[in-house]
Amino acid sequence: MIRSSRGTAMPRRILIAAAISIIPLIAGCEAGTNAPTLHWHQPTDGTTAAAGPNIKISNAFVLGAPIGAELKPGQNAGLFMGLVNTGPSDRLLSVSAPGVAKSVQLPGRIVPLLSQHPVLLTGPQPALLLQNLLRPLAGGSVIKIILTFANAPSTTISVPVMPRASFYTTFSPAPAPTSASPSPSATGRGGSPSASPSPSATG
Repeated sequence: MIRSSRGTAMPRRILIAAAISIIPLIAGCEAGTNAPTLHWHQPTDGTTAAAGPNIKISNAFVLGAPIGAELKPGQNAGLFMGLVNTGPSDRLLSVSAPGVAKSVQLPGRIVPLLSQHPVLLTGPQPALLLQNLLRPLAGGSVIKIILTFANAPSTTISVPVMPRASFYTTFSPAPAPTSASPSPSATGRGGSPSASPSPSATG
């Protein structure tokens, strides 16, 4: 318990709830002089939801393309959100976006959610990546994502795609996809003469 200046006790849960409301401000401080919160914008553009009684999901949104453009299939997209756990320690095991992205990359594969601690996946660099989009994403659209936790119930939320304009230009776009497929010359299956050993190499 923490006491106020008047000597009355303030439950820790109330203080954690207050921390949720300043997640965008904290994220801006971490971002430096180009922080989104140095320019006024509504902190409630994204989705706010709960996963069970203990985990609060705050200001979840996907960063889209500039106005008049759209993210193309095969591209990546950044997913931003804040998480606060007011109960026992938990873990975010996975995030999926069925029909939207092939996979969603988490930092460190899982995200620890310690008791009474906020986790800020709020940028400006995206920590969560929708990888290899399966369809175009335009600003102003809404997608569904599924968050799976170790203890809290799996939760489906609707997340807006915010165009990269105005205040959202201070968020960094997702990095371009990297190809994991080896070149034909590396596999030796491309039929190129350079893929075959020379007579001098074989003795």
